[in-house]
Amino acid sequence: MDDRAQLLAWIEEEKDRIIAFFQDFVRAPSPNPPGDTTEAVAHITRFLEAEGLPFRLVDPQPTMANVVGTIEGPKPGRHLVLNGHIDVFPVDPDPGSEGWTHDPWGGEIVDGRLYGRGSTDMKAGTSASIWTYALLARLKDRLKGKLTLTCVSDEETFGPWGARWLMEHEPEVRGDCCLNGEPSSPFSVRFGEKGLMWLTFTVKTKGAHGAYTHASRSASRIAAALIRDLEAIEDLEVDLPDNLMRAQLEAKGATDRAMGPGAAQVLPKATLNIGTIQAGLKNNMIPHTCTFTADIRLPVGVTRDQVMTQVEKIAARHPAATFTEDHCNPPSWCDPAGEMLEIIQNNVVELGHERPIPVVSIGATDTRLWRWADIPAYVYGPFPEGMGSSDENVPVEDYLHVVRTHVLSAYDYLMAS
Repeated sequence: MDDRAQLLAWIEEEKDRIIAFFQDFVRAPSPNPPGDTTEAVAHITRFLEAEGLPFRLVDPQPTMANVVGTIEGPKPGRHLVLNGHIDVFPVDPDPGSEGWTHDPWGGEIVDGRLYGRGSTDMKAGTSASIWTYALLARLKDRLKGKLTLTCVSDEETFGPWGARWLMEHEPEVRGDCCLNGEPSSPFSVRFGEKGLMWLTFTVKTKGAHGAYTHASRSASRIAAALIRDLEAIEDLEVDLPDNLMRAQLEAKGATDRAMGPGAAQVLPKATLNIGTIQAGLKNNMIPHTCTFTADIRLPVGVTRDQVMTQVEKIAARHPAATFTEDHCNPPSWCDPAGEMLEIIQNNVVELGHERPIPVVSIGATDTRLWRWADIPAYVYGPFPEGMGSSDENVPVEDYLHVVRTHVLSAYDYLMAS
C-alpha cells in the first residue's frame, strides 16, 4: 500500500476517533470574548501527548495559549504550516433567545450534523489540521521538509496574542506555504480576502430642549447626514491586476454559492456598515453627542490611503464631527493558480467531489498574516452553516472530507519538493 492509500485507510479505520475528537473539542468552551481557551487547549495537548507528538505552548497571555509543533522528515524540502484557531464567537447566556435548538456547547450529532458554537468557525478546520499533523507524523521517516502545526487562541479579536504574536516572534511558524481550514465551502478554495477598516465618529453640539430646535443643531441629525455621505465610499475605483480580475469574474457563481446570493456583487467593491449608534438621553432633548462606528470592507485593489482620503474629505464637510481609526487590515491575496491550490483541487476531485473554484473571501482570517509576509496561504473548509448565529453546525461527512483533503494535500505538497 502506498503512502497516500495508507493515509486514507487510517482515516477510515479511525473515523470514530476523528469524529469524537471534534465533538469533544466543541464541548470545550472557548468563547472570545472573554478569550479563556484553557479547556480547549488542554483537549488538544492531551491528544498530542497521547500520540507522542512534539509540541510546545506559546502563551504571551496565559489564558490564551497557542499550540505549536513541528515534525521534520529526513530529507530536505519545503516547509508547510497548518493553521487554525481555537477561540470562537461568544454565546448569549440564554442561548434560547438567540434561537439555539441544540446546546451550543453540547457537540450533539443529529441527522448527520455536529452542532455547537465553533463547530464551523473553526473547530472542524482546526481538528483537520491537528489530524493532518498526527497522521503525517506516522510517515515522518519518509517525509521531505517540515510540517508545522499552529493552533492559535486569539483570532476572533484579530490575534494580538495569537497568530500575529507568532508571526512576529516565532520564525518557526512562517514556512513556505500555509494551509487553513476556516469555513469556506467544499466547492471553493480561498486565495485572498477583503480587508477592513474600523472607524469611530463622534459628533458634538451644544444640545437643547427638543422644542428649541433653533437653539442647537442635533448631533444625531448631523451624524445621519454624515452616514449618508459616507456611502460614497462604495463607489471607490478598484485597480485589480488582470489575473485577479479574471479569477473573480470566473468565480462569480462559486462566490454566491459559498457566501450567499449577492456576495459576488459586493466582493469587488468597498462596502460600508454602520455597526453601532449611540445618541440622546431623552426623547424631548436635542442630543449634544452622537457616536457611531463604521465597518468598511476593502476589496483587493483598494488601499487604506484611498479610503482614508475619501473619509477625510467627507468628514471635512461636517465640522462638528471627529473620527478615529480603530483598526485596519489591508486586503490580502496570493496566486489564484498557485501550486497548493491546484493540489487541493486535484485531491477534492480524487475524493469524488466537484473541482473547487478559487475565490476571494468577504470575511477575514489569520491567513492574511502569511500573505502579508509574501507566503502563499489557502483556505479550504466546510460550509459556514450558522457561523456567528444559532445552531452552528457541520455535516460530519463534510468534516471528514476536509480532513482527507488536508491530509492528502499536505502530503503531496511536501513530497513534491
